Amino acid sequence: MRPFQRFLLRVLHVVNLTAGGLSLVVVALVTALLAIRVAIHGREVNVPSFAGLSNAEAVALADSLGLNLEVENRFYSSAVSANHVLSQSPLQGNRVRRGWQVRVTESLGAQRVAVPDVTGQNERSATVSLRRLALEPSGVSYLPTASVPAGVVLTQSPPPRSTTAEGPGVSLLVATDPLPSSADAFVMPSLIGQSLANAQARLGTAGLRIASAQEPTPPPAPVMPATTGLPGALAALPPPVFAPPPVSTHSVIVSQTPLPGHRVTRGDNIRVTVVH
Repeated sequence: MRPFQRFLLRVLHVVNLTAGGLSLVVVALVTALLAIRVAIHGREVNVPSFAGLSNAEAVALADSLGLNLEVENRFYSSAVSANHVLSQSPLQGNRVRRGWQVRVTESLGAQRVAVPDVTGQNERSATVSLRRLALEPSGVSYLPTASVPAGVVLTQSPPPRSTTAEGPGVSLLVATDPLPSSADAFVMPSLIGQSLANAQARLGTAGLRIASAQEPTPPPAPVMPATTGLPGALAALPPPVFAPPPVSTHSVIVSQTPLPGHRVTRGDNIRVTVVH
């Protein structure tokens, strides 16, 4: 056989081996992709309907599908018995992964008590009155006022004697001490970039003062060498302590507390950080 023919046979042999190897790689990749697809979809389930099920039934159904059930809200309902599911999220038919959290709203049954009148009571007494009837303060807001003592309930929602409440929560609006008059309240200006002297003068006109001015935290002090081997008198001496230099009124402010834009009142203390 001629050398050229032997060369061609070797080239064909190498090509066949390469093609075979590539075929195996392609087959392996396709198989892996199919396996991943099957694994992903195998971990997915269709969300069933939980509406109308009791709590125990809903939990059992969720567990059987690998889902987590959480009661998010509770509302009164004359159409659905107490401790049964009113609604859910995600809705029935959605496809989710196993371990997904399904949030449900639970029925409290028909409303059995009228909402009491807690206006005029202090916040603590109002909370006790509501809880005696299995009601809860669902949200407490505060209104500064000088006409009613601080801590007294000004109004409520749902209103007193209501029998059409959606849930057991009652929102309260409670009085607090009035805010300082507008003449004593200011919007904190920006002091950054000003000298300490200028900032003090500017704040002084508004009845504010800089309570502390300090430089940025310095790097840790160098470690003093060991005194072992020194004469007794020298070894007994304490390490030197260097007092920080006084802050110059010409120092420039680089940060401040409160921040610019915050509400401040006459007499408030301001803290700044300065650099020379």
